Amino acid sequence: MKIIICGAGQVGSNIASYLAAENNNVTVIDHKADLTQRLSDRLDVRTVIGHASNPTILEQAGAEDAEMLVAVTQSDEVNMVACQVAHSLFSVPTKVARIRNQAYLESRFSDLFTRDNLPIDVVISPEIEVARAIRRRLDVPGAFDMFSVADDLVRVVGVICTDRCPIIHTPLRQLTGLFPDLNIEIVAIIRGERKIIPDSNDRMLPGDEVYFVADSRHMQRAMSAFGHEEPAARRIVVVGGGNVGLFLGRELEANISGVSVRIVESNKQRAEFVAGQLDKAIVLNGDGLDEEILREANVAGAETTVAVTNDDQVNILVSLLAKRSNCPHAITLLNKTDYTALVSALGIDAVVNPRSITASTVLQHVRRGRIKSVHSLRDGFAEIIEAEALETSSLLNVPLKDVRLPNGVLIGAIVRGDEVIIGRPNAVIKPHDRVILLSAAQSVRKIEKLFAVRLEFF
Repeated sequence: MKIIICGAGQVGSNIASYLAAENNNVTVIDHKADLTQRLSDRLDVRTVIGHASNPTILEQAGAEDAEMLVAVTQSDEVNMVACQVAHSLFSVPTKVARIRNQAYLESRFSDLFTRDNLPIDVVISPEIEVARAIRRRLDVPGAFDMFSVADDLVRVVGVICTDRCPIIHTPLRQLTGLFPDLNIEIVAIIRGERKIIPDSNDRMLPGDEVYFVADSRHMQRAMSAFGHEEPAARRIVVVGGGNVGLFLGRELEANISGVSVRIVESNKQRAEFVAGQLDKAIVLNGDGLDEEILREANVAGAETTVAVTNDDQVNILVSLLAKRSNCPHAITLLNKTDYTALVSALGIDAVVNPRSITASTVLQHVRRGRIKSVHSLRDGFAEIIEAEALETSSLLNVPLKDVRLPNGVLIGAIVRGDEVIIGRPNAVIKPHDRVILLSAAQSVRKIEKLFAVRLEFF
């Protein structure tokens, strides 16, 4: 697939890394030569120096036969114009733009991004996506990661195995027999630097980070099996009143009943603005690293502290201060993945990475075949994919134990109507089932082919 990425910053380079690893034809545009040089030194991508909204620059990047343009520069306006030029002059089929200024996304301006006005097919607001990702983690206390697929009938959850976990040291093939009511499928184990797509002989060890697939209706039982029975958070402190903090406040007020939210923001004018945008949240003006402010926010009495300032180091320190104040759960926003292993060792419970979240959103529109959704795991070593099985698929009507899947692929669940079938060896895929699977990065193209529409379908 020929893809143009506008912007070689953190998000653009991260998306380029994902796509180049899958042998896509990727060209990256940026007006900063040092960024494009670093990218071309590290990745197998072509780079063009210039402004992404310039028609000549887009032409040099190969827009005439590009299949997708992803505009993620620092300027919303450049992103929008780049999509307009790509559509009007080069007829690029799919245009994706990152829009951060929320004025453009107000409901009263909903007609702005249409083919007759600004022809942008997919609008990404990283701050909104991050706020939703944090709220999803709060939905499952004890999880360091969680996202839903198949209209929330299935959830993919990341948990840390502790010594309290009753199913550690047990070979995965024995879990069903020993725990017959444990209706989950374990699809990934992260052990230090090792990333494992497990087989039936693998077992979980204390300290492992484990991803499993489960029926959403059985989440409480699934979390109990991992020793996580934490109560749902109802008292939440958010440090950072930027766009992420504001959107998170809105998400919490709209989706969690009886929630008490306190937001700490260092800029007085911004604090006043955030207070005016929320109905119930209490907004405090002060430094999140000031222990007196944290006491005033009652961090010690909160179930969860969320650090979402624009400084990774501040977020880490805020989370450590919260944990020292006996707040049981801390969630930290980190832009630099270099810090991820560090914060886990420090006892911070969950990390949210905007680059990974944005990349997952883009990948949903890159994937071919009947792919419904895509979620990238831990620096892109694997993807959780939701796909529809068509009548021509070779996966149909055969027990999963007899299906020849590509290496590094596990089927976690099958959704048939409202029924969720966990991917046991005797489970069978029927036409139009939604299949939830994990695929190693190197096997994604093979998965796309398995779920592609063939001529016999028509």
